[in-house]
Amino acid sequence: MGVAMADPTDEDAGDGAVDLFRALGRQIKVLRERAGLTQKELGERLGYAEATISSAERGLRIPQPELLEAADDLLGAGGVLKAAKEDVERAKVKARVRHPTWFRDYARLEAEAVEIHEYGNHAIPGLLQTEPHARALHAMRMPLLDEETIEQRVAARLARQDVLTRWPAPIVTCIIEESVLRRPIGGGEVRTGQLEQLLRLGQLRSLQLQVMPMDREEHAGMGGPFILLTPKGRQQVGYLEVQNFSRLITDVEEVRMLAARYSSIRAQALTPRESLTLIEKMLGET
Repeated sequence: MGVAMADPTDEDAGDGAVDLFRALGRQIKVLRERAGLTQKELGERLGYAEATISSAERGLRIPQPELLEAADDLLGAGGVLKAAKEDVERAKVKARVRHPTWFRDYARLEAEAVEIHEYGNHAIPGLLQTEPHARALHAMRMPLLDEETIEQRVAARLARQDVLTRWPAPIVTCIIEESVLRRPIGGGEVRTGQLEQLLRLGQLRSLQLQVMPMDREEHAGMGGPFILLTPKGRQQVGYLEVQNFSRLITDVEEVRMLAARYSSIRAQALTPRESLTLIEKMLGET
C-alpha cells in the first residue's frame, strides 16, 4: 500500500488545530492559577493525572470534552471552555497531519480501530508513552529534529492516546519486552513516570498489558515488532515499521501469519496480572 503524501492545505489546517489546543491550554492555566490550584491539585479534583493537566496546559494533549466541562465548572469559567468542545472535535481530525508522512496511513486506521494488538521489542508502544518519554525519544532521533518538529511529533503522539479512553473503547493488547522497561530512556525520573503510567493503563478494562521476561528460552517474536489492527467494519491488517520505513500489510495470508505469531508471543509472555506485579517490583527498585 502506498504512503500518503501531505497536502499543503492539510499542513495549514494542522497549524490551526495546534494553535487552538495551545490557546485552550493557556486559558486552563490562567483559570487554574486564579483559583490558586497547582496542576496536581486540579488533576486530583478532576480525576486526571498531573501529567495530563500539564500536557493540556501546554497544548501537547488534546483537551477532551469531559475535561473541558469539568474544568469549566470547577474553575468557574462561565461556559468559555465548554463552548470550545465542537471546535476541538473538528480540530482533532486536522491535527493528525502532524504525524510524519510515512505514518499517516496507519494513524488514520488506528483512530477508527476496534482492535489494536502490538508487540514491541525496542520501545514502549506510542499509545502508552508519557509525554516526557515521548519527548526524550524524539530528542534523541538521528538525524536531529528541530524543537518545533519535536513539539509537533509529541503532541501528535499524545493525541493518538485518545483512542484508549473513547467510548466504545477498542480492545487493546500490548506485549513489551522486559528489557525495554528496564532501559532508562530520558533518565530515572522519566522511567519512573513511564512505569507508573503503565500501571495506571493496565487497570483499564479495555487494555491488557503483558511483559515478555528476559529469562524465556523460547521466543516467537525474534522477527521484530509489529501491530495487528482491525478498523471498524474492515478486515484486520498488519503494520511494520523500522528506521522510518513502514509497511501496511493487507494480504490475508500474511496477516494470518502475524496473528498466529502474536498468539504464540502472548502465550510465552507473563499474564497481565504477573506483568503488573513485575512493573510494581521495578518501581520498588528505582
